[in-house]
Amino acid sequence: MIFSSYKFIFLFFPAVWLGFLALRRWLGSTAVKVWLVAASLLFYALGQPDYALMFAATVAVNYLLMLGMDRAKKSPWRHVLFAAALVWDLGLLVYFKYLDFFKETVNLVFGTELSLLRPALPIGISFFTFQILAYTAALWRGEAKLPGALDYAVFITFFPQLIVGPIMRNEELVPQIQGDGLLEKGRIDLRRGLMLFSFGCAKKVLLATPLIDMAQEFYSGTVAFASVPAAWLGVFAYVFAYYFDFSGYIDMARGLGHFFGVELPINFDSPYKARDFADFWRRWNMTVSRFWSDTVFNNLFGFGDGIGRLIFATVATFTVSGLWHGAGWHFVVWGVVNGLLVSLANVRRVRRRKPLPAWLGVTVTFIVGGLVRVLFDANGLTQALEVYKRLFAFGEMIHVRTMWNELLYFVTTHPEGTAALVLGAAVCFLLPNTNSISKKTDFRWYDAAVCGALLGLSLFFMTGVSKFLYFNF
Repeated sequence: MIFSSYKFIFLFFPAVWLGFLALRRWLGSTAVKVWLVAASLLFYALGQPDYALMFAATVAVNYLLMLGMDRAKKSPWRHVLFAAALVWDLGLLVYFKYLDFFKETVNLVFGTELSLLRPALPIGISFFTFQILAYTAALWRGEAKLPGALDYAVFITFFPQLIVGPIMRNEELVPQIQGDGLLEKGRIDLRRGLMLFSFGCAKKVLLATPLIDMAQEFYSGTVAFASVPAAWLGVFAYVFAYYFDFSGYIDMARGLGHFFGVELPINFDSPYKARDFADFWRRWNMTVSRFWSDTVFNNLFGFGDGIGRLIFATVATFTVSGLWHGAGWHFVVWGVVNGLLVSLANVRRVRRRKPLPAWLGVTVTFIVGGLVRVLFDANGLTQALEVYKRLFAFGEMIHVRTMWNELLYFVTTHPEGTAALVLGAAVCFLLPNTNSISKKTDFRWYDAAVCGALLGLSLFFMTGVSKFLYFNF
């Protein structure tokens, strides 16, 4: 089940929210938390029933291991239990996401014929696993306290952020739900919740969906025979599609949180306005970038280390991040290239080089980022190379009339995708982002009118909405 669906908007969410309000009023915090955990597990089961029990077991096993760690104090058993948590969580992640990738690599290198399992990937496993591991590691290091079982269950399963994040630190959510936090008056903010949900829904339905259709048509076709304009528009359709798909989900998640009196962290901050790649990755999927910084980069680089160490730590972090995004060598190469580009920005900053003018920095970062993204969006390195050949078919580009005719043909045969591409670019570069819009304190009638119009249009076009792209990761 996805947020931008009739079943969610008209059935699941109203039932859960009304139940929440009733229990909040009449039975207190324990009943509210039980209700939210049950609703969140049901939400997961409705999306992927085969793995619902596994997900519930993962939450229970990790809490029991944390309980043992808390009681072990400084005993060696504390480290044994932490290791057990790592084995359980990373073991599941490796089995479902990477085992076949490792087997394929061995078969390719050594000519073996190891059989592949091809298990279906549990939705959200990359996100809820990291949230679990971050809390477990914080407890192991003594940086966090063990929460109550119900508080922990709400923290991990809370359905708005369960599938695609944001990945939260314990201190960002647990204090909001501990004790009677969910009962506090004034915490529920319906106006801000509706605003964020409406904007996020419009991003997904009105912009991301037609862009995804156009991009997937390009990448699923015979790339080698695509026209140059079709290649450029197909590539940048995915550039904008991923942004509106992912940030749309996050906006909806944050909006839903407000309906329950929960503030979820910001995860996007106009990344396509970034002036270099270091700035870009501070703005894109911010909570995941923070996780990699905490767990990889900060363990490889410390204050006073030299530039060489800085480059090594940066490239290593992005290499791991690339592999996390997908089990394929094109994801690894994508991570390495991004690591090198971020290193270039970091070295320029360390050496106090004069930054590029704002307009030039944004333009270069956006275009180069879009080209690098081909490594991410392609089916593999072979297809990525074919895409690059079409993008830079200079022998064809000199025929201006032909290029113009091919562009007109593509635009006229893809009107919805082209319109979404133009509108998406305008939204990204010219309009304020939803973070600043949601900070409004004086909501007027026209705010309600805009939200109503966006939600109404989204509902009208919701019949053919695709699943969220990051469900694949």
